[in-house]
Amino acid sequence: MRILFFAFICIITSTLYAQQKAVTEVGDEVLLYENGTWKYANQKDEIANIVPVNTEPFFKSDDATFLLKSKNVGVGVWLDPTEWSFQKAKDNPEAEYELQLKGEDLYGMIIAERLEIPIENLKEIALENGRAAAPDLEVIQEEYRTVNGQKVLFLQLNGTLQGIKFTYYGYYYSSSEGTVQFITYTSQGLLKSYIEDCEKILNGFVRID
Repeated sequence: MRILFFAFICIITSTLYAQQKAVTEVGDEVLLYENGTWKYANQKDEIANIVPVNTEPFFKSDDATFLLKSKNVGVGVWLDPTEWSFQKAKDNPEAEYELQLKGEDLYGMIIAERLEIPIENLKEIALENGRAAAPDLEVIQEEYRTVNGQKVLFLQLNGTLQGIKFTYYGYYYSSSEGTVQFITYTSQGLLKSYIEDCEKILNGFVRID
């Protein structure tokens, strides 16, 4: 099952940055997508206007004592090394780190790229690319959160890959330094038992100055 999850993650992340920028003959900057569609670079996504905002601040847990730092973007993740194992990514070349809740079927991944993508566009891109592998992929939960002082987009995406119902539960962050996907994932049937673990590690996300 882990191999299938990684196959999906590779598809959804390796094409996340496939959009290109171009300038029209009248000087307007536009975003070009691989499916042939485009939109103005400064155009606000109508969907983003209705994404709810969670006003409750989120903070790292006290027992998250190890800071895992990205080498690509000035961010990191505080985690509890007695609960989580981590290593440099091997299965997904787009990722920096792969994580696993020790002895459990909950996994995580950190993808940090130096290309800035407006946070308002990240849901649309993730859905578009993810549906290439899982056509039934849908948003179950979404909201903006403030995590250790940083604005992130929280998404829970559910889909089916080769008969396996999976869930993709994570944070998306963007700044002038780049774009970060910090996600956890498991089967839909197991998510309820892992919610606290997901939230705990996700809320270790921090910006490093």
